[in-house]
Amino acid sequence: MSGITIKTSAEIKKLRAGGKILAKIIKQLGRAAKAGTTTLELDSLARKLILDYGATPSFENFGEPPYPAVLCASNNEGIVHCIPDNEKLKEGDILGLDLGIWYQGLCTDMAITVPVGKVSAAAKKLLKVTQKSLELAIQQVKPDKTIGDIGYAVQTYVEQNGFGVVRRLVGHGVGYGVHEEPRIPNFGKPGQGQVLKEGMVIAIEPMVTAGHFEIEVLANNWNIVTADRSLAAHFEHTVAVTKNGCEILTRLR
Repeated sequence: MSGITIKTSAEIKKLRAGGKILAKIIKQLGRAAKAGTTTLELDSLARKLILDYGATPSFENFGEPPYPAVLCASNNEGIVHCIPDNEKLKEGDILGLDLGIWYQGLCTDMAITVPVGKVSAAAKKLLKVTQKSLELAIQQVKPDKTIGDIGYAVQTYVEQNGFGVVRRLVGHGVGYGVHEEPRIPNFGKPGQGQVLKEGMVIAIEPMVTAGHFEIEVLANNWNIVTADRSLAAHFEHTVAVTKNGCEILTRLR
């Protein structure tokens, strides 16, 4: 358990409140992601909504170099961490929206990938499989299960459906910081890795590719895309390990 934090019931109550706010914001951003809109406009909307709810963005100025925006908006071949820009979304795009907030001193993290208008059958399947893989991963979260169980659930389902699972990027603990221990890969073997304990709070985030799972980091040191420029999808929830299972703190209600 070295480096892994256990949250109290009072802290989980605060994370639940923050997660509820974050889910509402993500839902509004997803609705606003339409053809002709820019991701920079979505970033501005995210900032306004975060402040309106009395929260603070957790991604802005995070990392090295400091992340220059509130929202990560990863379009088509973008996997994660793509900086919003002035390029307009087009009909048929898919857009990953990844956002984190501080609320009452604690941090939650969430992502969805949405279709922009009508998308191809292949894109629809990618979104459906990625979202389902997150659901299957969450079903593994309970005391005495392992991180390997989570990764195995994602990997087997995704690969059975003909898609790739990104290896070099992982989920993580969250709460006191944007990224905490433990690392939560989307691949693994049952029964291996860190054992889950009541009070752990983790961000599970399958990152799935239509082609090969290799990635490329672009020149700005943030945008991460598929090396073969195939489509990618990303879904994420912040989840608390409870006595008998888990609670999705960022559930879309």
